[in-house]
Amino acid sequence: MWLKLFFLLLYFLVLFVLARFFEAIVWYETGIFATQLVDPVALSFKKLKTILECRGLGYSGLPEKKDVRELVEKSGDLMEGELYSALKEEEASESVSSTNFSGEMHFYELVEDTKDGIWLVQVIANDRSPLVGKIHWEKMVKKVSRFGIRTGTFNCSSDPRYCRRRGWVRSTLIMSVPQTSTSKGKVMLKEYSGRKIEVEHIFKWITAHAASRIKTIYNAERLKEEWNKSDQYWVKIYLFANLDQPPAFFSALSIKFTGRVEFIFVNVENWDNKSYMTDIGVYNMPSYILRTPEGIYRYGNHTGEFISLQAMDSFLRSVQPEVNDLFVLSLVLVNLMAWMDLFITQGATIKRFVVLISTLGTYNSLLIISWLPVLGFLQLPYLDSFYEYSLKLLRYSNTTTLASWVRADWMFYSSHPALFLSTYLGHGLLVDYFEKKRRRNNNNDEVNANNLEWLSSLWDWYTSYLFHPIASFQNFPVESDWDEDPDLFLERLAFPDLWLHPLIPTDYIKNLPVWRFKCLGVHSEEEMLEGPQDIENDSDSESIDTFSSEKEVFEDKQNVVHNSPGRASHCDPEACSCANKYCQTSPYARKGRSYGSYSTNEDMEPDWLTWPTDMLHCTECVVCLENFENGCLLMGLPCGHVFHQNCIVMWLAGGRHCCPVCRWPSYKKKQPYAHHQPLSNDVPS
Repeated sequence: MWLKLFFLLLYFLVLFVLARFFEAIVWYETGIFATQLVDPVALSFKKLKTILECRGLGYSGLPEKKDVRELVEKSGDLMEGELYSALKEEEASESVSSTNFSGEMHFYELVEDTKDGIWLVQVIANDRSPLVGKIHWEKMVKKVSRFGIRTGTFNCSSDPRYCRRRGWVRSTLIMSVPQTSTSKGKVMLKEYSGRKIEVEHIFKWITAHAASRIKTIYNAERLKEEWNKSDQYWVKIYLFANLDQPPAFFSALSIKFTGRVEFIFVNVENWDNKSYMTDIGVYNMPSYILRTPEGIYRYGNHTGEFISLQAMDSFLRSVQPEVNDLFVLSLVLVNLMAWMDLFITQGATIKRFVVLISTLGTYNSLLIISWLPVLGFLQLPYLDSFYEYSLKLLRYSNTTTLASWVRADWMFYSSHPALFLSTYLGHGLLVDYFEKKRRRNNNNDEVNANNLEWLSSLWDWYTSYLFHPIASFQNFPVESDWDEDPDLFLERLAFPDLWLHPLIPTDYIKNLPVWRFKCLGVHSEEEMLEGPQDIENDSDSESIDTFSSEKEVFEDKQNVVHNSPGRASHCDPEACSCANKYCQTSPYARKGRSYGSYSTNEDMEPDWLTWPTDMLHCTECVVCLENFENGCLLMGLPCGHVFHQNCIVMWLAGGRHCCPVCRWPSYKKKQPYAHHQPLSNDVPS
């Protein structure tokens, strides 16, 4: 997790540096910055109209360029970045979608239940033509969608009873706006009563109703009273301008931030005495002033603070966020961090996507679970002071120059999603390259695994988990579950294929004990020469005993494995085949007998002290039927039987995950044997 977080922060740093690099390129080619002011006189009539449309000011009664330019100047300073964004938005010929309501419930859910937005709905009566034609309606939809106003069409033929109850007997336009100034208040529906069915007149009707919700001040006395008043709104934004009504983007934001920020429009058109504005720090017209408990902030003096809906919306969200804004931000960050797993994970492509899906599900689940107690704590009245201090800290940090750069970069990359995705992909490929190089230096085999190998290993793990969930070295009782419940044995017999071919991972083999076989005595050359002669003389007689004892061990498991705690844990030299050649539970039971083809006397007794305490003492490998030689590698199983390392590894790797002697599962730990301690009368023979 910390590695993904580090790469995500590194990616944000790359985006910040890349944005500064783009600004340097633009400055080098054109000699201008995005924050540089533009003189409206140098702009064409078409560009001036584009700026007014983006700000939401009507210009239908202004035929001359001079009047349009003055209106632009009255609404606020124009920057190069705002001009570029407005022209880019005008050139984009994207069709904005409009909702078609299917009935009363659909209309109520989207329109009447929406508390923080504006809806413009065209109602088409039964057997009537729409009030606004198709071409004008498309223009209307594109014009109002810039300010966050959603549009839709309600055909009364789909629900005539609802239209009759509402009184919609003729085609009309319906506008829904919040009725109160509180968050999540009631919604009121207003019907268009104008005679001129034109886009500009309808838009003026919309902006007039939206502006009526903004508190308007027309004189200095009222301004002084409002400025010194303390009420429920801690954050207020003032617009000082010489306009008849505020711009449409300002009115739309007042509805969007209902209950969080209070919008106040100060109309200074007919003011004679403006000394009080100088006293409160307002020197220029127009001015956007943000007043907080911490002080006054002049909007428009930093990077990215344009006179537009998107710029001011991102600014107000950072200064006075709500819980939903913080949740969406955390959701975006968590998913960006989770997608880093696609590049950090090495190996097969299918493995990358499986890990990615697992990470996305885990991170999003943890995020939602962690937000639930936070929402509960925020409802407690005792945390109001904590909430206030948190907002104060956010306001201090988000009114800095660095925060303005971050907001400007956010608007830039959100308006260029292809650039954002390409840089994320490039950053991820670099992370993948360095991770692959690092793991190759560490000789990690998973880098070279292909899809089939990984799917095969995944299937083996999945099936072994289903059929053998205890395939690990854990402490289990010696008694079998089948002894207590015979139904388990019968259910197992119902699937003979699973009985014969269990799918068990071989990872446990590396955890089995391995040691070297050592002898206590040192032999001379004569003893080494005499040893084989003695063995040749007895080879014929001993071979018969050897094979017969092997048969007894493979068939009779009860004599070796199922030793209850009350039994002797060592093998009887006469009854158990281990006493002949396979195993010896104590050194005293083996004295005077042959320990292998090289040893015929007591001087060559094996060094049992080097053996693990839970291993049976043996001198022959039952897999290859060869005696242990001095210095050979041995490997023991959980049941206690010992074999050559190479022999038992080949046996287990072939899918036979059990002991060749007692058939105890090689992956299941068994209660260790307690070696028999000789009594005083047990004199070795």
